[in-house]
Amino acid sequence: MSASVSAESLALLKHVSTATITMQLLKRGIRACAMFGPKPFSGPDERLVGPAYTLRLVPMREDIATTDFLGSDQNAQRTAIEQCPEGHVLVVSGGGELRAGVLGDILVARLKARGVAGVISDASMRDKAGILPVNFPIFCPGAVAPANIGALTPADVQCRIGCGGALVDPGDIVVADGDGAVVIPRNLADDVARDGTEQERFERFVQREVAKGRPTLGLYPPNDAARAEYQQWLKDGEPED
Repeated sequence: MSASVSAESLALLKHVSTATITMQLLKRGIRACAMFGPKPFSGPDERLVGPAYTLRLVPMREDIATTDFLGSDQNAQRTAIEQCPEGHVLVVSGGGELRAGVLGDILVARLKARGVAGVISDASMRDKAGILPVNFPIFCPGAVAPANIGALTPADVQCRIGCGGALVDPGDIVVADGDGAVVIPRNLADDVARDGTEQERFERFVQREVAKGRPTLGLYPPNDAARAEYQQWLKDGEPED
């Protein structure tokens, strides 16, 4: 596995949209990077970036998913709560389950206290009224009342998972915003951060020209003349008008 993604790249990705990231990954041959299901839990301005720490849940079976299991040291959910590193994102594979909440307000408060960056899950949360005041980034399909053992059983941590139809390996970089969540393969994250930042800088130039009434043909995507104009705009200090 490649070396850790640089702190500089993670800082850049905090300002790069998931839409831009999907385009950058498409250019590198990666199409299956978007997670379908996870959405901002508290509002459209929510944003989350960090390395993935993974938790896999499987369908419930009554002899395993008992109330005693909730507090057991065999419960992978509790392992994840206490071991997910500071600055990482807990990414939960729940098979898109909407009938049970994988985390509630107390466990979310514990994650925040430990410095975890946030949670992305393709299954529901619970205790929404208690979670929102914690002010902790969560992306999931929604809220529901029953606990996870009503439909799911925590099984493994730090393994390859599927979340919302996307493969996530531990240490991959996940980014989420108002459009949803995406996963960047760890070995591509530095390049995507750099080129995504440049793409959005160019698109600011394009937006400036479009606002003036300029047509997009030859501008977006750019021809040689538009590229030359963009370079001059950069030299001029990226003026707004």
